[in-house]
Amino acid sequence: MKKLKVNSDISYFRKWTRKSYSIFKSLNKQCAISSLLVAYSLVTVPYESFAQADTIIVNNNKKLDEVVVSAQRASVTYSQMARVVTIMDKKAIEAAPVQSLQDLLEYVLNVDVRQRGNHGVQADVSIRGGNFDQTMILLNGVNITDPQTGHLSMNLPVDIESIERVEVLQGPGARVYGPNAFSGAINFITGTENKNKLKANISAGENGFYSGSANTTIISGKLKSYLALAHKSSDGYIENTDFRNTNAFYQGKLSTEVGQLDLQLGYNEKAYGANSFYTPKFPNQFEENKTSFASLRLTTNGKVKMTPNIYWRRSQDRFELFRNNPASWYTNHNYHLTDVYGSSMNFAFSSSLGKTAAGVEFRSENVWSNVLGELMEKSMKVPGESGAFFTKSHTRTNLSYFLEHNVFLDKFTFTAGVLANWNSDLDRSFSFYPGLDMSYQITGNTKFYASVNKSLRMPTFTDLYYVGPSNIGNTNLEPEEATTYESGLKFNTNWLKAHAGIFRREGKNMIDWVKAKSEDKWQAQNITDLNTWGIEFSSNINMRYLVDSDFFIKSIAIKYAYMEMDKSSDEFISNYVLDQLNHKLNISLNHKIYKSLGASWQFAWQDRNGSYTWYNKNDLSQFEERSYRPFWLVDTKLYWQKPSYTVYIEASNLLDHDYFDMGNITQPGRWIRAGVKLNLAL
Repeated sequence: MKKLKVNSDISYFRKWTRKSYSIFKSLNKQCAISSLLVAYSLVTVPYESFAQADTIIVNNNKKLDEVVVSAQRASVTYSQMARVVTIMDKKAIEAAPVQSLQDLLEYVLNVDVRQRGNHGVQADVSIRGGNFDQTMILLNGVNITDPQTGHLSMNLPVDIESIERVEVLQGPGARVYGPNAFSGAINFITGTENKNKLKANISAGENGFYSGSANTTIISGKLKSYLALAHKSSDGYIENTDFRNTNAFYQGKLSTEVGQLDLQLGYNEKAYGANSFYTPKFPNQFEENKTSFASLRLTTNGKVKMTPNIYWRRSQDRFELFRNNPASWYTNHNYHLTDVYGSSMNFAFSSSLGKTAAGVEFRSENVWSNVLGELMEKSMKVPGESGAFFTKSHTRTNLSYFLEHNVFLDKFTFTAGVLANWNSDLDRSFSFYPGLDMSYQITGNTKFYASVNKSLRMPTFTDLYYVGPSNIGNTNLEPEEATTYESGLKFNTNWLKAHAGIFRREGKNMIDWVKAKSEDKWQAQNITDLNTWGIEFSSNINMRYLVDSDFFIKSIAIKYAYMEMDKSSDEFISNYVLDQLNHKLNISLNHKIYKSLGASWQFAWQDRNGSYTWYNKNDLSQFEERSYRPFWLVDTKLYWQKPSYTVYIEASNLLDHDYFDMGNITQPGRWIRAGVKLNLAL
């Protein structure tokens, strides 16, 4: 097998001008292809990024001479990677029968999306049996995870039309990204064209659904600007499930002699009926979120890559327990404002000993609230709200140092790294979280990989301070910590990409909202040890390579994950941690029908562990404990695609099944939508 040459200076495609091909690019993870034959075929389903190929399925007479990429702090070649990163590229996103990013994540291996509101309203996203607070969310490599609660981490200032690709790191990433990449990380990468473009998408459907978006790329000299606007709304599928959601986003990239400057500015505003979102005892809840975001990053040229970055994210949240007709004892809504700002610096260079990366990150998390935090000496007016005041606040600071080194020895790769982390909320000095990854190329098509990594997660402000009619926080919570072991095999040919793996996560001080009896309040607790183990399998078949280039089936993907937790839920009734998916099966199919007419299908089967307290909504005094039931879902999309336009009709939950992601929150039945997309050169 020809050994791939590693060149740390490579950061571009010489014969292909698409951008954002690096995994978690802003952390100096660059991808280069020095020679690429023109012909290639794209798989239009999600797949794992394996050693020898990126988003490209290469035919027998085409090859990639050199690919440099990394899911670590220093870039390495695909053939040297020892981690599994699931990638959904633009083709997969466009083919999917969905209108939001959270719906898109339903199709990713071992990702659990528990939706309260559809079409981007609110969802809890977790990876490998973790919970929604244990998943780090990034936008173009910038950490935008919400410290108030993971319920709000998916409040992104971009819509699905702006996303070029989605990258999911399976397993812990603390030594790379810092605290809260506990069970995995999801990076949403926006796309810009290499020439002036205008794109638009208008759709409408049942339940008063309407969606409109437009984005444009404008290139002027060395400055490339991308601007996107989007809005969607619905009357709701049942009472008090209406919503409206608006996004505005700008990204500017400026090439200079020193390097590339990358500016991001974003805003998201959403308001929605929150029917039984946080407790079925009060189905007439309402919530409004406003999220602002900005970041500025420089990626330098030269042999030593330096990446300084600064960022800021503000989230303002208003929660109403009673949208109308409040009870006599209800005196005030809940108001929260979080400000997160930080800066980081990453260095990466190559030597005869391998590749080395080091970095430092400072992050400040601040909350003002009338519920969360400690009493303020002087109250503060809530911005934009009449007669409302913040009476509590809290600030914590986090400082992280990173160090990583990569060694390449023929077929063997080895990576060692460590995170040194300090947090002002903890009465201790730096804590260390190391990790080791290794891989061995058994044959030209088969690779063995193994890794062990430690990770941590700080409690959210809600975990620490929230007190409500059904929940009680806990200021004595300790950080969650875990050690994760994983190993597996990757198989890669021109027609088949397959992966089989096993993992075990040994967690301590795991945080969950639990109660001993159905009538008790939920209370945040460190539930001591909680061990999770699971198996994963995925396969992606390029049918047109296997059969014929004109074969009507383009691609098939099958993904299955099984998980168990060592701790039984008999001792506690769990709201999150003990309710993992025991089984998750996804089957994706994309096929041609006639000329430009095609269809995509998504079949999903889910079987969830645990139970929930069912309430009779007509008589809340009647309740009982019920187990989650397994269910099948079918989503489909029919489309007529031309270079300048696409006309489509899509349906979610085609079989109109009743199911629950979260107890007592009824999910939509069959929902049909239709629309048209435009793709115009300027």
